[in-house]
Amino acid sequence: MSANDLALYVHWPFCVSKCPYCDFNSHIRSQIDQDRWRDALLADLAYEGQLLPGRTLTSIFFGGGTPSLMDPRTVEAVIDAAIGHWRPAPGIEITLEANPNSVEADRFADLAHAGVNRLSLGLQSFDDKALAFLGRAHSAREGFAALEIAQRRFRRVSFDLIYALPGDSEDGWSATLAQALSLGTRHLSLYQLTIEPGTRFAALHRAGKLDPLDTDACAALYELTDAMTSAAGLPGYEISNYARPGQESRHNLTYWRYGDYAGVGPGAHGRRLGMRTLRHKKPENFLSALRRNGHGIVEEELLAPVERADEALVMGLRLREGIDADAIAERFGLPALVDWARVERLELSGHLVRDGGRIRLTAKGRLVLDHILGEIAFIAPAALAVAS
Repeated sequence: MSANDLALYVHWPFCVSKCPYCDFNSHIRSQIDQDRWRDALLADLAYEGQLLPGRTLTSIFFGGGTPSLMDPRTVEAVIDAAIGHWRPAPGIEITLEANPNSVEADRFADLAHAGVNRLSLGLQSFDDKALAFLGRAHSAREGFAALEIAQRRFRRVSFDLIYALPGDSEDGWSATLAQALSLGTRHLSLYQLTIEPGTRFAALHRAGKLDPLDTDACAALYELTDAMTSAAGLPGYEISNYARPGQESRHNLTYWRYGDYAGVGPGAHGRRLGMRTLRHKKPENFLSALRRNGHGIVEEELLAPVERADEALVMGLRLREGIDADAIAERFGLPALVDWARVERLELSGHLVRDGGRIRLTAKGRLVLDHILGEIAFIAPAALAVAS
């Protein structure tokens, strides 16, 4: 990854319905003016283009919300504008998230023609009861049909599943995962259900109407997932992502390796030029800000070296490859990134592996990532002086 590389995230905030587990920035609107939103996204993108001249664009990711509800002409216009602002890398990865109902599946040919070359399909489950519990708007049958169409239309296809639902068992998840691995995709995103603040599931949990799977059961399912995907040739390259070698999401690797990315659209986050950016979340507020200021930014913050180094640590340890702690400390002008004495103790306990200045989690360590981050993060007084 070069310092000149740049990724682009484009957020489409609209959904048909709000899933009870989802804490992403999504909104339900009875009507969407596609022409107006095309112009808005292009204007917001142009602002980032002016700030970041001469960069090499390695990936574009359309997320949401439900970006497969976008008019394919809007998708094409954004792609064309992006490669006009920046030099596209050879084989640039262009991903779009899609939900598998039949209306959206009909758009796949047009989206591929628009330039999308990687589809991320939100199947979430193969079971209709589980889909109903998760508030999904499609059936298992629609999901399989959409996957078949996607595999015909796109060179690269990934799909998501959510597991560790209340009542999930090792036998049940093993059967589901075996089916997933048999479907021919070379990338899977497999997420354990989490109860996020502000969601309907969080309200049900507070009311005693939803009991998440216990920690030990979740850990057992995670270990099972790691074993089955590795045996099938799709090892986990990140905590929740599994791929055949060479099929990893290049866009998400930019996040985890702490590269620069521009974020446009309502609620989009960005990180470029040492700045953290956030766009207005509510679509109407985003449009108003765009008219006033020529961009949709609501927050822009220059990060201190200590903050950037800490984020690089948090993101990088999610990857199976781990991090070069010495290189990160040098990159941000800090004397140290981690407490090496604590790293050594965690290496002896079987949670970390160290090779010179590089450290990575073991399978045992991945189960307690948050605890390990709290243990090894190190900010020396000299580092604080540099940051100030």
